[in-house]
Amino acid sequence: MTSLATIVTRWRHDVRALDPNLPLYSVQTVDEVLARARYPHRIIGTLLGLLALTALVLSAVGLYALTAHSVAERTLEIGLRVALGARTSQVAWLFIRRTLVRLAVGLTMGTAGALATGRLLQSFLVQTDARDPLTIVSVVALLAAVSLIATVLPAREAWRLDPIVALRRE
Repeated sequence: MTSLATIVTRWRHDVRALDPNLPLYSVQTVDEVLARARYPHRIIGTLLGLLALTALVLSAVGLYALTAHSVAERTLEIGLRVALGARTSQVAWLFIRRTLVRLAVGLTMGTAGALATGRLLQSFLVQTDARDPLTIVSVVALLAAVSLIATVLPAREAWRLDPIVALRRE
């Protein structure tokens, strides 16, 4: 297989044979031209991806902090519940239930917003429909998983709480 430099040299020779005053410069392959044309879209996609990742991390940290604060505030209540015979699943459900309600509201509003603004983003999407069900389901599943993990971690501290220590703390 011949290299691009060899081909360009042959073309220059052939072009000079036809017209010695005709210049042949800035020779590029189709792949190079397409890569240069797609570069702005790749930059925008990368920036939007970083922004989305930052938002996901911030929301997970916020949800974790909110649940951890709720666990800390309700230490006495949790201690009493455990002392009176509450199971770990019942203690965990106190916090997971709140997250599920918030998650349902947030995902409903977010999915509606994504479907509504999908047409605006159509020009940035390559070979993907703005209302691609696989993408929407994947994002909903990712957000639900991150939310539940961010809730279960501090809730785990609640169901591991020793009732005697919790009652003495207050």
